[in-house]
Amino acid sequence: MQLSDEEWKKKLTPEQYAVLREKGTEAPGSGKLLHNNDKGDYTCAACGSVLFDARTKFDSGSGWPSFYDVKNSEAVTMTDDSSLGMERVEVTCTTCGGHLGHLFNDAHDQPTGQRFCINSCALEFKKMSENE
Repeated sequence: MQLSDEEWKKKLTPEQYAVLREKGTEAPGSGKLLHNNDKGDYTCAACGSVLFDARTKFDSGSGWPSFYDVKNSEAVTMTDDSSLGMERVEVTCTTCGGHLGHLFNDAHDQPTGQRFCINSCALEFKKMSENE
């Protein structure tokens, strides 16, 4: 999914644009989905691709929504990131290239040992219906 900067600016809020297109980070504890505990899927706020299942979300205490796994490994792209003097793995949406957050291997109490630390504003939530 390729859009011009102007098209992205029209489609996204200023905060979403700063995170998804400019690789920014929202303030910890500020995200609308941080404390969401409903069942459903988390999708990319820019393109709608399904990224995470709510069943893999956990409270890491980091201030950002955290997941121990992706719903579909092809939905995200992971790239080494040594910016800001840290060694991390950047997580982006494969479909639109939007920056989502980072992956850390510090969730020792979770099934995969991984923590996908994702900006809430980079996500939308599709609540599962009661019939599902």
